Amino acid sequence: MKKNIFKMDIEGRSYARRNTRSFAGNVVMGVFLAVLGFLFFFPVLFMYNNALKPLNEMYMFPPKLFVRNATFDNFLDLFRVLGNTLVPFGRYLFNSLFVVAAGSIGHIMIASFCAYPLAKYTFPGSKFVSKLIVYSLMFNGTVTAIPNFITISKLGLIDSYGAIIIPTFASTLGLYFMMNFMEQIPDSLLEAAKIDGANQLKIHFTIVLPLVKPAWVTAFILIFQSLWSSTGDSFIYKENLKSVSYMMGQIASGSSVGIARAGVLAAATAIMFTIPAVTFLLMQTNVINTMATSGIKE
Repeated sequence: MKKNIFKMDIEGRSYARRNTRSFAGNVVMGVFLAVLGFLFFFPVLFMYNNALKPLNEMYMFPPKLFVRNATFDNFLDLFRVLGNTLVPFGRYLFNSLFVVAAGSIGHIMIASFCAYPLAKYTFPGSKFVSKLIVYSLMFNGTVTAIPNFITISKLGLIDSYGAIIIPTFASTLGLYFMMNFMEQIPDSLLEAAKIDGANQLKIHFTIVLPLVKPAWVTAFILIFQSLWSSTGDSFIYKENLKSVSYMMGQIASGSSVGIARAGVLAAATAIMFTIPAVTFLLMQTNVINTMATSGIKE
């Protein structure tokens, strides 16, 4: 039987969405999504199993998916290698966490302040700027690598945290997300806040940002993943300013990592993957809402 699913928009109006898929269609769709989900999850499962395998199982032929004799020796060996580095591991970790936090939060603040006037006000050149933001999304980071390096060098930011953080502020992806969501906020809601005596700053933090939470959370996750995996080796040359990703990459590519250290590489890969993956899982609902463009309807 077809059902009407009732939803509520931001102003309390109800509307019906008809469910046109049959029970058999739901079953087929469920099976298809389950198979697809397993295919996507398979590399992750294989990675964590490799991290727990002893060396003899890692090179077993034919290879086995599931570990037989799980061990944490790979992680212990990794910590021993980290303990012999020139710079303490805690310093690498602090560098990464500081860059990720400053870059992500700074990007959200700047992007939200820029998105609000572009979404809710009309001024000379506003349409041109909006189109320019969309066009900028077509350029890959590799294309802008040389201009970025020249700019950072001219600003004297080489060998500083700002070399990685400041370019993040100029990313237009989060700005694009928030601008699209802010366009859907009813003007009547903002006018009511102004009548109640709220200034623009209070409106921005107490009304606008909560309503566009899916957009800025998605931007936070994308920036977080980008900064966490960034080595910054194009701008950072001092060892005490390098990131965890750089250090793990050195472990992976160093001459000391051969067959005997394959387990160390597997453990390092699992750790580097876990942190952004957990961040995504905790905030995945907001990402889905953003990608489905389920914003606020007037």
